[in-house]
Amino acid sequence: MSQPTFLVYGANGFTGRLVAERAKERGLTPILAGRSADSIEPLARRLSLPHRVFGLDDPEAVRAGVRGSGLVLHCAGPFSATSRPMVDACLKEHAHYLDITGEYHVLEAVLGRDEEARSAGVALIPAVGFDVVPTDCMASKLHAELPDAVRLELAFSGGLELSPGTAKTTVEGLHVGALVRENGELRALDAPRTRDIPFTKGARFGMSIPWGDLVTAFHSTKIPDITVYTVVPKAVARLAPMLRFGAPLLRSQAVIGFLQRRVASIAKGPSEAQRRSGRMEIWGRVENARGQAVEGHLEVPEGYELTVVSALAAAERVLRGDVAPCATTPSKAFGADFVTTLPGVGAFRIVR
Repeated sequence: MSQPTFLVYGANGFTGRLVAERAKERGLTPILAGRSADSIEPLARRLSLPHRVFGLDDPEAVRAGVRGSGLVLHCAGPFSATSRPMVDACLKEHAHYLDITGEYHVLEAVLGRDEEARSAGVALIPAVGFDVVPTDCMASKLHAELPDAVRLELAFSGGLELSPGTAKTTVEGLHVGALVRENGELRALDAPRTRDIPFTKGARFGMSIPWGDLVTAFHSTKIPDITVYTVVPKAVARLAPMLRFGAPLLRSQAVIGFLQRRVASIAKGPSEAQRRSGRMEIWGRVENARGQAVEGHLEVPEGYELTVVSALAAAERVLRGDVAPCATTPSKAFGADFVTTLPGVGAFRIVR
C-alpha cells in the first residue's frame, strides 16, 4: 500500500491505540488523529507515525483533517456523536469510511447513505470489529445454507472487559432495553428474551440484547425476524425488565453524563494477556417457515483482539480496491468467510 495509507481517528482511545500499535508492527504507516494534541502527539512520536489533530465540531476542520487520506478508520466513540460528522467529511473528501461501532441506530444511519456513497465513489462500512464481524458473517453463512430462512438467532459467549469508550456507549443505550426485529421492523419488548444457547463447550444461559446485528444481519440477509443473545447470569435477566421503568431518567443527558464519567473511571479494558489468550464462541441458527433449521458454530479471539485484526484487514481490502462504492455490511463487502481469514479464528461448523 502507498504511504501514508489511511487515517486512524481516535488513535488515543483504548481500541484506537491498539490498532495504531498493531498497524506499526505490520509495517503500515497510518496517520494517527484525534482531538487532543496532548494524547495524539506522544503516541505518534512513540510509534514514529504521522499525526493530525482536529475535533469533529467544525465541518471544515474535519474535512481538512481527512483530506488526502484514502480511508478513515474511525475509532472514536460514542459513535452516536462522532459518526455523522466523520461520514460527512469522508463523502465530501472522497475517502472510504470504516468504523468499529455496534450502535444499532448509528448502523442504520450509515447504511442509509448508500446512494451518497456510490455518488462519491467511496465505501462506507460500519462495524468492522467484534461488533459485528463474526456474527454478521455467521448470519450470511447460515442464510446461504437456508436461503428461505425467516428467523435468525445469534449469540456470543466469553467475557468482555469493557474499555472506557465501550462502557460510555453502553450507558448511552441503557434506556433502549429489550429490542428484537420482527417482521422486518425493530420492536421493543417489555422484557428480554432468554434461552439456553447450545455452544460447543456446553449450553449457557443467554439474554437478548440490542446488538448491532439487529440492523446489519437484516441488511445482509433480509431475514425478517432476528434476535441476538449474550451469555449473562440469570439474575441479570431477572433484573433487566426493571430498566424500562427508569428509561425516562436514563435518557436524561445529565444522568448519562454522570454515569459515563463513573464507568469511564472504572473500565480499563482487557489486559494484553487477556486479549492474546481469550476466546469467544459464536452461535447462530436459522429456520424457515416449514420448520427446517440450520445451526452454526464458530470460535474467535477475545473481542478487542478480534476488532484490531478485523479492522486492519478490512482497511487493507478496501484500500486495494476489493469493495465497490456503496454503504454495506462487513459480510456483504468481504464475504461470509471473511472472519475465518483472520488470525486465531477457526472454521465454521454447520449443523443441519
